[in-house]
Amino acid sequence: MTKAELVEEVARAAELNKRDAEVIVETVFGSIIGALHKGEKVELRGFGSFRTRERGPRRGRNPKTGEPVDVPAKRVPYFKPGKELKEYFTENPAAAEGTVVAPAEVEPTPAAGGSAGSTIGDGGSGSTSSSTQEGSGGQTSGGEGSSGGSAL
Repeated sequence: MTKAELVEEVARAAELNKRDAEVIVETVFGSIIGALHKGEKVELRGFGSFRTRERGPRRGRNPKTGEPVDVPAKRVPYFKPGKELKEYFTENPAAAEGTVVAPAEVEPTPAAGGSAGSTIGDGGSGSTSSSTQEGSGGQTSGGEGSSGGSAL
């Protein structure tokens, strides 16, 4: 899902025009990025948490020339899915294949250890992709939001 598709989904679900939905999505992403920049963690119950990790300096390799390169220490954002999000994909194999099921349509399964409310909750449709790129080689592209996929 791209940011534009997310904006369309928010506009449809909240019955807003696309401009208002885009402001909402940008505000949420901006708030998450701002909190991470200040060193805070962002927890979305039922969805997951965003945090930053410190990476120490290391010796990398220039992929073009093969020469060793010193990579400085840096902070990198990462996402840790919450328990309910993990359970959703464990209990609902169709979701892992890319079929999107809105949280209101998810029915708890009685054989899932007795947890009666295993819907996603605060995370909305929960299909934003956040990929942490650790170990991306010796070069970095040098800007915030250059993580590929859905940029936060």
